[in-house]
Amino acid sequence: MSIGNKLKEIRMKDHLMSPGEFAKYIGTDIKNYSNWENGRSRPKLEVALEIAKKLNKSVEEIWFLE
Repeated sequence: MSIGNKLKEIRMKDHLMSPGEFAKYIGTDIKNYSNWENGRSRPKLEVALEIAKKLNKSVEEIWFLE
């Protein structure tokens, strides 16, 4: 079982930003963001909670078990 995410969908649908712009908006660098968006890694819980708060979403709306 792995953890998926809806970061790309949220970025493209709700924010209309490039990956670099979105990474800066949520407070990370493009390398971390790219890894998260592509499922190669995921943020620590504290960071995930901060991102969810910034995006006005619950953690469960962004990350989910596959």
